[in-house]
Amino acid sequence: MQQTKTHHQFTTEKPLMSDITLGQENSANIDMSIGIIGSGALGSNLARLLAKNGIAATIANRRGPESLADFVAEVGPSIKAGTVAEAASADIVIAAVRWVDAEKVFSILPAWNGRIVIDSTNPVEFLDPDSPDAKDPSNPLAAYGIRAVDLGGKSSSEVFKQYIPGARVVKAFNHLEVDLLQEPKVSGGQRVLFYSGDDADAKTQVRKIIDGTGFFPVDLGTLEAGGTIASLPFGSLAAHNFIKI
Repeated sequence: MQQTKTHHQFTTEKPLMSDITLGQENSANIDMSIGIIGSGALGSNLARLLAKNGIAATIANRRGPESLADFVAEVGPSIKAGTVAEAASADIVIAAVRWVDAEKVFSILPAWNGRIVIDSTNPVEFLDPDSPDAKDPSNPLAAYGIRAVDLGGKSSSEVFKQYIPGARVVKAFNHLEVDLLQEPKVSGGQRVLFYSGDDADAKTQVRKIIDGTGFFPVDLGTLEAGGTIASLPFGSLAAHNFIKI
């Protein structure tokens, strides 16, 4: 993971887009309900992040709320366990599932009717470490235990949007290692979180969450452009750890 400190600008080997918008100091007032679908490494770390900042959310997985009883007791009262349907009924729904499960989970949910979905997925498949695929010399990501999913030239959000017709999609919370989500403030500054989307109001609401959890939001523009460069495994900004100081 590359960590880069900056003073009012962001340094990288590849220039950022000209329409990037920098965030302001944390003054978020989140007044929309939040659901998290997925309780693995990403979903659980996002729930902990929200809980640390007193932000309420419902977290769900396919095993049911009973399987999350110990987890919600650990993180505190602002996070409750629910069914997938309950989490999916929130004003803002965070997709924190593995790419291979995204279609199965989201395509069967009720109509979205303009609600916001934060696409936190990345188009990678996790490999069994004992399988031949994990040692495939033609896979540049084999050493990391993953391989890229062939999307036929489409961006991941373009594909993901097909599973959630009628939703307003914002790409966010997908480009950092999940453990770093517990440390929004570090080295005398704030970690940068990229986000992108096509709906201005939806991006404003997601930006409030980023602000409210202590990160420094950077708007990368449209979903097609910004989502692509901040998506793992090959996005030019993916896995870079920028610090605003």
